[in-house]
Amino acid sequence: GIRFCDRCQLIKPDRCHHCSVCAMCVLKMDHHCPWVNNCIGFSNYKFFLLFLAYSLLYCLYIAATVFKYFIKYWTGELTNGRSKFHILFLLFVAIMFFVSLMFLFGYHCWLVSRNRSTLEAFSAPVFQNGPDKNGFNLGFVKNLQQVFGEEKKLWLLPIASSQGDGHFFPMRALSEARNPLLTNEEQWEEDGIDEEPQGSGEASSLAMERET
Repeated sequence: GIRFCDRCQLIKPDRCHHCSVCAMCVLKMDHHCPWVNNCIGFSNYKFFLLFLAYSLLYCLYIAATVFKYFIKYWTGELTNGRSKFHILFLLFVAIMFFVSLMFLFGYHCWLVSRNRSTLEAFSAPVFQNGPDKNGFNLGFVKNLQQVFGEEKKLWLLPIASSQGDGHFFPMRALSEARNPLLTNEEQWEEDGIDEEPQGSGEASSLAMERET
């Protein structure tokens, strides 16, 4: 049905939500991120995922380059000085951020594979047949293409390549959900049709035996 925002006095498209912090409606809103001081939605969701991936690689690079100096201080090859505190601080912060970002990035990768947003993961969108968390799930490959686009060479680059305009999203059709039942019914009907001639043949053979 048609959704209307009382605060913005605008019609809200599917998967659009009002952010109380930004005081505006955001297309395909995922969440409001205080780290980037902005809402994560349709227009910047790919860039947010790339930001997490780049940050993971950066933390891993810092930890790898600092770790050898940490080993030298631990074994006593280098003299203790002010740099020791900086080395320990860099290594600890890099590992801490790497672990936390790894869980966050993994969670969002799971959301992308199911074509869900963070809000939809906690509160399922409502369709004609009721709430359904998998209402926008089109399959793993198509779900990735919804966010990153069809050109795989642009997936890891900070270039806008998401499909659609943020106002309309393809949904899992009801006919597709009913296809397995329909195919079973058709198979049952075909099996019944195939069995009827066999049954009539057996009945006629029994009648012939009785007559003889």
